[in-house]
Amino acid sequence: RKKDMILVSGFNVYPNEVEDVVTQMPGILECAAVGVPDAKAGEAVKLVIVRSNPAVTEADVRAYCEANMTGYKRPKIVEFRNDLPKTPVGKILRRELRDKA
Repeated sequence: RKKDMILVSGFNVYPNEVEDVVTQMPGILECAAVGVPDAKAGEAVKLVIVRSNPAVTEADVRAYCEANMTGYKRPKIVEFRNDLPKTPVGKILRRELRDKA
């Protein structure tokens, strides 16, 4: 959706593109990408992750993203949580994550 789009240094980053790559990583149950204000780039990608394997670290996620994503799409901030806010239907509430950032 257009309102979920993240504008990084003039490049459009769609959260689904980032999430689709990261959820392919072993040990990741689900994730959500949101835009947060950034002094240099306007917005930066923040990734909120729910792990299925607690051994997965931020360094593992960054290495995976570096190998599988273009530079401007890579998350600048990685946060681990136990769950993500969802609607009763099961859709992730990105707006709630963005507002808390």
